[in-house]
Amino acid sequence: MTNTLSPAPATAVAVSRMGASAWGRIAICIAVALPAVVFRIGGFAPNPVVDLLVFGAAVVAASFLLAWAAEAAQKDIAGALAIAILALIAVLPEYAVDLYYAFRSGSDPAYEQFAAANMTGSNRLLLGFGWPLVVIISLLVARRFVRSGAMPPIATKVLELERSARLDVGFLALLALVAFLIPLMGSIPMWFGFVLLAAFVLYLWRASKVSDDGDDDDEELVGMAGNIASMSQTSRRWTIVALFVVAAAVILSSAEPFADALVQSGSALGIDSYFLVQWLAPLATEAPEFIVAALFALRGMGGAAIGTLIASKVNQWSLLVGSLPIAHVLGGGTTGGLPLDGRQVEEFMLTASQTLLGVAIIIALRFHRWSAIALAALFAVQFAVTDTNGRWVLSIVHVVAALVVFWINRRDILPTLAAPFRRPSSPSQR
Repeated sequence: MTNTLSPAPATAVAVSRMGASAWGRIAICIAVALPAVVFRIGGFAPNPVVDLLVFGAAVVAASFLLAWAAEAAQKDIAGALAIAILALIAVLPEYAVDLYYAFRSGSDPAYEQFAAANMTGSNRLLLGFGWPLVVIISLLVARRFVRSGAMPPIATKVLELERSARLDVGFLALLALVAFLIPLMGSIPMWFGFVLLAAFVLYLWRASKVSDDGDDDDEELVGMAGNIASMSQTSRRWTIVALFVVAAAVILSSAEPFADALVQSGSALGIDSYFLVQWLAPLATEAPEFIVAALFALRGMGGAAIGTLIASKVNQWSLLVGSLPIAHVLGGGTTGGLPLDGRQVEEFMLTASQTLLGVAIIIALRFHRWSAIALAALFAVQFAVTDTNGRWVLSIVHVVAALVVFWINRRDILPTLAAPFRRPSSPSQR
């Protein structure tokens, strides 16, 4: 009896140590977010730049808490409801800022440009920087396995996506095609927003059906999510719930002052406010997601890493874009939806064309090294090409390159477009 029970204290100590490590990092994030809470409650607003730093740091810290909690929650929650909840929570930081701009634009037309700016910036950052980053890391890590003989040499040049990614790529392909309607219409009408939201619901439903058909093998949790998951069941669940509540409260209270500070800081620093809204805000809110994906890639799980970023693109083009006109109307705007000026039209065209190229590259479920380099290069070029004509030319370059790659991978086009509507008989057919 004694020998049977002896491992229990050791296990308890191990769990305790894991819990202490997790709480230590969580405490750091809370400490970073605390000044923003004090500013918000006390009504302090020293100047736009200070506000930007304080509330921006709070959003980043809260984003890390959400990322850890959402990933760790996979150990306890399964099914369609969990997928919906986790998807909504994971995108809260980015969407809170963007939807504030859309809501504010209903009563202040000057904010209309910022709603679209934040969305197009985050969308292009995810594909132009996030995807290549994960692929390059994965291919570099693969070298270690190639040297040991565990992988063939081709693994250092091509990242194979998981077969389960076919459904996500299919939805992204359809959304990429539909996205071209936005610059053609010159606005995001309410009816179009509801169509995109319906697409998001369909995506969640289809993904839940596929996951239910698969096996129940637990995915490896890495980093902080692994630390939280290693806690005892009761401690883990309370910790996850607490993280969700605290992070959501920080983000919802910081989104408005952070968004306003971005606009006001542009004038104070002599920087284009549009540029800050389009790139600084998405960089802050998506940093945790990039880090989590990079951790997966470093662990040799490149397929899972790029899969999470593909799913994020689906969320952006469906849930986020679909919510913008609704937020605009709720803020006092016309029922016609969110209007776009000439700059916004070109930004959406560039974003849609980049997405189309991204779909063409991954439609065969293979991500080549040269493709990652090309995506990163085209992403960098846009910062040098700032005039309207140059942006349209860059969009055409994306579309032409996409058509060429589609022709190369033409056998995968129909199976991918059919994936969102075909119920697979097994996960391998997803």
